[in-house]
Amino acid sequence: MLLNLLILILSFVAMEAVAWLSHKFLMHGLFWYFHEDHHKHNTNLKPFERNDFFFLLFATPGIIFIFLGFDGYTNIFWVGLGIALYGFAYFLIHDVFIHRRLKWLRNIDSKYFRAIRKAHKMHHKHLEKEDGECFGMLWVPLKYFKEQ
Repeated sequence: MLLNLLILILSFVAMEAVAWLSHKFLMHGLFWYFHEDHHKHNTNLKPFERNDFFFLLFATPGIIFIFLGFDGYTNIFWVGLGIALYGFAYFLIHDVFIHRRLKWLRNIDSKYFRAIRKAHKMHHKHLEKEDGECFGMLWVPLKYFKEQ
């Protein structure tokens, strides 16, 4: 049981690195077409963006691992669950808290969450795929804590 919990936690933490690398090199590279609308100031407030395609891309391995490891709750199940939990955390932080796509979590106020919001705002100040910064979600550079 302790090993399963460790695998789940390590998978969750590793996903931040996967998200950072994917965001910097795929979303701001080869797949910019899908991510670009997320950086444009859109006034028609569509419920979905092309950027939401990445949900499917990132959810697929977690779903497959959970499915393959479900019989007997093998290690791959716990990896898949860690990926899925990271996806849920990403949804809550990015879509709900930062971009306010739903009306939840609006009153959260802490130094950590202000730093997350500031780092993401700095990421979005770049409207093109080049010269970006702050590609992660949960690990925030220390300079954004110091600004609070």
